[in-house]
Amino acid sequence: RRAALAGAASALAGLAAGPKLASAADSEELVEVYFGCGCFWHVQHEFVEAERKILGRDASSYTALVGYAGGGGEPGAAGGKDTAGGKVCYHNMQGVADYGKLGHAEVVKLNVPSGKFGSIAEEYFKLFDSQGNRPDQRGDRGLEYRNLVGLPGGASSPLYKELVAASERQGDKLDFAKGKGNDGDAVAQAWIMDTKAHPFYLGEQYHQFHDGFAPGEAYPQSYNDLASTLIKAGRLPDAGCPNGMIGIGVAGL
Repeated sequence: RRAALAGAASALAGLAAGPKLASAADSEELVEVYFGCGCFWHVQHEFVEAERKILGRDASSYTALVGYAGGGGEPGAAGGKDTAGGKVCYHNMQGVADYGKLGHAEVVKLNVPSGKFGSIAEEYFKLFDSQGNRPDQRGDRGLEYRNLVGLPGGASSPLYKELVAASERQGDKLDFAKGKGNDGDAVAQAWIMDTKAHPFYLGEQYHQFHDGFAPGEAYPQSYNDLASTLIKAGRLPDAGCPNGMIGIGVAGL
């Protein structure tokens, strides 16, 4: 099941690439992509596992980070209408750059070799049940938790065909539609976003490598410790946002 996408006919000549990383799977150019599927905590864990198993990465080279994307207005540049002063933040008592009010969804960004994108995309579709429900479909609902996939060029990306093929291999559970920003939440549908027009905004440090909410999602301490490892390595900067709803910085508080 999938919806036809307007403007998907023309393919981009090249792909926007991320930095080269030390991994056997990264001998080709990397592309930055992102995926949204409800709460980003569990999704990040699944993509870290995918990086380890499929790309042969470890703590020194993981790229999966949580953040926000898909806002409305005029996105693309720091200070655009999908940000507030160049920031996008989690809900906070100060009301600073609230991601929901700016039209963003929770997403996980990673840099992948273009030749491995199909395998990584399959991990995304494994998150959904046979009816296209995400794991937290009955809990987290609304614009902030909608399903979306960010590709360089969006529906015109050469990776879009790989995405559709990956979806079919995993049971063809989702329809696809071209995202315009500030899109609504719909069951069994993913919005396809152009990462140039709708870039990724890094989430707060306290949200990174966090345990999930569901039973069985208390991850090993070694996973949780990846946040401090990346901070010390200079690979996880401070997003400059308030520290949660009441300043604790735990579970969004």
